[in-house]
Amino acid sequence: MSTLNGFNLDKMEVELLDGKAIYKLLTPEGPVLFNDLIGKDLKLIYHKEINCTNCGKKTAKSYSGGYCYPCSIKLAECDMCILRPETCHFERGTCREPDWGLQNCMIPHYVYLANSSGLKVGITRTSQIPIRWIDQGATQALPILKVGTRYQSGVFEKLLSSEINDKTDWRKMLKGVPEEIDLQAKRDELFELFGDDLDDLEGKFGSDHVSILENEDVIDIEYPVLTYPEKVSSMSFDKQEVVGGKLLGIKGQYLIFDVGVINIRSHTGYKVHLEH
Repeated sequence: MSTLNGFNLDKMEVELLDGKAIYKLLTPEGPVLFNDLIGKDLKLIYHKEINCTNCGKKTAKSYSGGYCYPCSIKLAECDMCILRPETCHFERGTCREPDWGLQNCMIPHYVYLANSSGLKVGITRTSQIPIRWIDQGATQALPILKVGTRYQSGVFEKLLSSEINDKTDWRKMLKGVPEEIDLQAKRDELFELFGDDLDDLEGKFGSDHVSILENEDVIDIEYPVLTYPEKVSSMSFDKQEVVGGKLLGIKGQYLIFDVGVINIRSHTGYKVHLEH
């Protein structure tokens, strides 16, 4: 048995290699390739300590996915517009961190269709392809629009979400592989349905900031899962100190054990040690 002591969890690093999702957990002693641990016993023990991922200070509770309260109310990456990009207020001069906004929001973004727990629409930066899709547990993804800023992508996403989902049902996602969807056909249907609205937004933002993507290929993603659970039972360090069992698979940012599942990303900043 190998033991890695005292480190703060962060979301698993992911990459797509020959159509397969590869997962690594970063530790002070180096990355642990979790794909190699599928089918083996694994245990995470919580140290009853949470550290802010920004300032490092102890916090009794994690805010905005791994921050202390003071950081959560001052950092741009914790603002409401991260969850609702169409509410971006950069142009009004009220961004919490304008330099951060320039580097992360005022750059090209994609609007995409994906199949996670079913058909959904989403947005992502270029640098987060295909990371975003793997983090969501999508088995298929297709970029359909490229726009100039995060705000613009949010406006298009909100428009399309009046017809299709913009969220993943994580329990359904973890129960198996969804039925394959013809994403290119769905794209064409949406372009026809929202043709006038898309033209209006292209006119508003400028044709040099909006690209309609009609020839992109669908990206297929396979996850390292031996067995999907019939019933999804969620585990959390807020309720128990030890999480583990036989690792049956990984999908999204979830570890799937024979006794339940845990979302690693939602425990960012939690101090643990790992036994495997």
